[in-house]
Amino acid sequence: METLWYAVLAGMITMYVILDGFDLGVGALHRVLARTDAERQEAAGAIGPVWNGNEVWLIAGGGVLFLAFPRAYAAAFSGLYLGLILVLWLLIGRGLGLELRHQVDDPMWRAACDTVFWLASAGLVFVLGVALGNVVRGVPLGRDGYFHLPLFDILNGYAVLVGVLSTVLLVAHGTAFLAVRGTGALAIRARRWARRLWWPEAALVAVLAWPTHAVRPSMLSNFTDHPWRLVFPVLAVGALVAVAVAQRTGAWGRAFVASSLLLAGLLSTAAAGLYPDILPAREGRPYGLTIHNAASSDHALTVALYWWPVGIALAAAYFVFTYRLFFGRSPGAATDA
Repeated sequence: METLWYAVLAGMITMYVILDGFDLGVGALHRVLARTDAERQEAAGAIGPVWNGNEVWLIAGGGVLFLAFPRAYAAAFSGLYLGLILVLWLLIGRGLGLELRHQVDDPMWRAACDTVFWLASAGLVFVLGVALGNVVRGVPLGRDGYFHLPLFDILNGYAVLVGVLSTVLLVAHGTAFLAVRGTGALAIRARRWARRLWWPEAALVAVLAWPTHAVRPSMLSNFTDHPWRLVFPVLAVGALVAVAVAQRTGAWGRAFVASSLLLAGLLSTAAAGLYPDILPAREGRPYGLTIHNAASSDHALTVALYWWPVGIALAAAYFVFTYRLFFGRSPGAATDA
């Protein structure tokens, strides 16, 4: 039962990263891709109907963590409290920048909102990547199941590297989205950036393999002991190659799907490598939290299993309706320059 809920949690987080990831990517390059007020309005309008709904997956993921693994929820949210506060402020800033942009018809007001929007989007991507890097690296959990990390311990070299990778990945994901949904010069510029960002993506994915092995050697043994788990890194590598092929042939819809599969492959690789740890301690410390010692009771997990499909079915129906309503028609075509 614990393994099932671990898979559900990993799936919820993956859905959030894929769906809200293109919103964040569009925001992070907002002032670079969109150079005129009309283009910035078009870029904001491309994600405007869905960005708020995409964030539901983050809340739902937190709810699943609280429900299934309450000890890990309590330890992570207390030990990474500063990061959580930063995430909340960045979420607020992004929402305000996007929603208030149209409330005042003044160029300076719109420029200020655009600045807040792109800074909050880029900052959020980086902070979430740093948080993931700290989870993979391990935290200094004590006997009581809690820990505290000062700011400069949170910003360690490995976590910062994961934060940089997450920023590049989601910015590239956002450019792939605008390459499909944008029109005219905005779409052309997005396609150029998507091609340029493929190389940093590939380089960082390759470079990160050794530091990950250095900070958590058990991740490698998880794959060698259970070879079937290699399907996840194979998915990531195959998706990375598919992105390049789709970009080369101008199949930008396929490039966006491949980018989504790349994110899914990388996150599932991390989840499979960490399993059964959910909040591991640093190497040499004995108090890590696993899916077994952090889980709710069997009764609670069983009861939740009856209600979770109902909630996820309603959420899926809402998303299908929303995306069909707003993305049912293709935008105007753009010609690559």
